[in-house]
Amino acid sequence: MSEIYEDPTILAEYLLFHYGSEKEILLEEVSWPSGMRTALDFAVRTPGNFSNKKCQRGLDLGCAVGRSTFEMSRCCERVIGIDFSQSFIRAANQLKEHGTLDYLRRDEAHITTPLRATLPDAIDPAKTTFVQGDAMNLPKDLGEFDRVHAANLLCRLSDPGLLLARFPDLVRSGGQLVLATPCTWLENFTPSDKWPTGNTLDWLISHLSESFDLMKTHDEPFLIRETSRKFQWTRSMLTVWNRL
Repeated sequence: MSEIYEDPTILAEYLLFHYGSEKEILLEEVSWPSGMRTALDFAVRTPGNFSNKKCQRGLDLGCAVGRSTFEMSRCCERVIGIDFSQSFIRAANQLKEHGTLDYLRRDEAHITTPLRATLPDAIDPAKTTFVQGDAMNLPKDLGEFDRVHAANLLCRLSDPGLLLARFPDLVRSGGQLVLATPCTWLENFTPSDKWPTGNTLDWLISHLSESFDLMKTHDEPFLIRETSRKFQWTRSMLTVWNRL
């Protein structure tokens, strides 16, 4: 199912999800539920759960079109963003190199609106590197990081346990790991024998507690606009871990 993330329509949805303003996502003439507004800027809010102390290296797994990677660069001297989608990585690199990327927001049927994704303010794109890669088969020489971020990734992997087993090697002692997952386990992404046998939080604790302290957990809502009348509103379970 990973090929869906190469679809130009999905690319446009993610550019809007990561870089769209409130007015571009929620039209002003409609009275939207307040919960939709609080679900905006997910790719800004999730890396905001890291400490604001300066650090050297950050890793953003499942970075999509790059907003969370750019946000991590506010405190990290170097950040690597990795995603399986070549289309997403091309878009992130174009934003890094040119600062903008034009795309079409789908409104209804063949009706579209031209929009422009723009790098957020006070970002140094030179601190970022974007590469296509597989979160279940990361290079052995990737090294250690002060911060590792993986948002809405685990339940899209065919074998998420492989990534969980790699986290102790990726996060250096005293470093931080931020995971977010909507726990939407689906067989077309993850075979059912690779799902948690109980709830997802207990499953994470069982895999990570030997190497990490769980510092906090809470829900982070997010909103993906498909058309002017159809949205995905979802709660993602966010956990913050400190490496022992």
